[in-house]
Amino acid sequence: MADSVCNSVNRLDLSKITTRNEAVAFYTQCIGDHLDILNDLAAERHVDISDKDAMRKIGVDLAFDLYKMKCTNFVKLSSLIAMKTVDKDTIQTNITIGALKRIDQKGFNYIVIVDNNEKSFIWLRQFPGSEKLMNGITQYVGKKVRITWQNIEVYLPQSKGYFDVKEIKYLDFF
Repeated sequence: MADSVCNSVNRLDLSKITTRNEAVAFYTQCIGDHLDILNDLAAERHVDISDKDAMRKIGVDLAFDLYKMKCTNFVKLSSLIAMKTVDKDTIQTNITIGALKRIDQKGFNYIVIVDNNEKSFIWLRQFPGSEKLMNGITQYVGKKVRITWQNIEVYLPQSKGYFDVKEIKYLDFF
C-alpha cells in the first residue's frame, strides 16, 4: 500500500497545492486511487472498513511507512497537512466523480460531467490533468473522471453579476 500511495503522491505537482485543505484533498485522492489495496489491508488486519478508529490506525501506520521509506512528496505534503493555521482566503476543495460529457465554450471552457445530474466546472487556469484535454476530448468522452474543485466567486460580464462557479484544481481519468 505504501509503495502505491508513494507513487501516486510523487506524481502530484506540489507547486499547485497552496493550502492545507488542498493538501488533504490530494492525499485523500492518492489513497482513494488504491481502495482495493486498502480493503485488502483492512481484511488482513481483521478490521471492518466502517470502524473509523481502526481505519485511522491503518492511516497512521501508512503515514509512518511513507516517512520511513522517505517518500519525498509525502514529506512535503504532510507538512502542508500539518499546518495549524490556514490563511483567511482558504476555500474548501471538493471532489466530484462522473462521466465526461463535453466542453462548453462560453468565454472560458467549462468541463461538463454527468453523475446523477449534469455538472459544469470552469477551466480557468492550468491544473494537473489539463494537458490531457488541450487537444480535444473525443477520446475521453464517456470515461470516468474525478475532478477536484473549489467554489469561487467571479464576475460574469454577459450576466452582469457575480456568480459562484466550480473551478477545476485537479482532474484525472480512471
